[in-house]
Amino acid sequence: MKVYNVSETSYELAATLQGHEGPVWGTAWAHPKFGVILASCSFDGSVLIHREMNPREWTCIHAARHLHESSVNSVAFGPHEIGLIAAAASSDGRVSILTYQPNNTWSVEYIQDNSLGVNSVSWAPHGAYTDATNPDSDMPPKLVTGGCDNRIRFWTQSTETGQWVEDTSAAVDKTISHSDWIRDVAWAPSIFPNVNVVASCSEDRTVLIWTQHGADAEWKPILLHKFDAPVWRVSWSVTGHMLAVSSGDSDVTLWKATLDGKWTQMSTVEAPPDGGEQAPPVSSEHGAQQG
Repeated sequence: MKVYNVSETSYELAATLQGHEGPVWGTAWAHPKFGVILASCSFDGSVLIHREMNPREWTCIHAARHLHESSVNSVAFGPHEIGLIAAAASSDGRVSILTYQPNNTWSVEYIQDNSLGVNSVSWAPHGAYTDATNPDSDMPPKLVTGGCDNRIRFWTQSTETGQWVEDTSAAVDKTISHSDWIRDVAWAPSIFPNVNVVASCSEDRTVLIWTQHGADAEWKPILLHKFDAPVWRVSWSVTGHMLAVSSGDSDVTLWKATLDGKWTQMSTVEAPPDGGEQAPPVSSEHGAQQG
């Protein structure tokens, strides 16, 4: 796995991190308040958490080996307001929740999702939900997952037991749905309290935008676009106004919602003609590229 320093016009290799025994499928940065911390997940069923102790000097601060029985396909850190916590989605059908403890250890909890496998996980941003009767209260964290059963699922941490359970407080409209494996899900940054947006993409070549107006309201999907090839990744801008979509046609397209709620394509970023590397065309929240 390679870490790059990124500028507006170029990037340079800063470090090569080793430790996995198989292909690395995903990486995620923790919030800077915890230091420079990077998590990686792999086909080997493990999640490794790395910290930059000094410039260009990295160490593995936690090796969650054999965390899952098969490939770990996605890893994501939660909002910094709930602490240093990460979720990992696996082909064994489970999602693991790794939480840093005051004694410098990491606890692990598991969510049983679906038996066919989970490809992606994304956290709800802090402040996505508020209690109108008690605006200062902290709402429990939530997750969304996308799996090989073609479904998205929402999860929340029980306020009574502290365990992770499927969030059944809001129904998911099935009028439109994916017909093949969901490859990625992304919860948009929170703009308005209790108004939430999630993007999902699939091997069926579609991207769906799921919107919820109200904490217990139904999640309503609309079709963003049907592409010419399977869609692998979706990523929101920091403000939540623009969505980047990468698909099997070698293009990255940028989409934005208009005032009437319709989505329009803003631009396309094509691969270099010679297949060589180029600097990222848009700034990245994470600042790292997997290799």
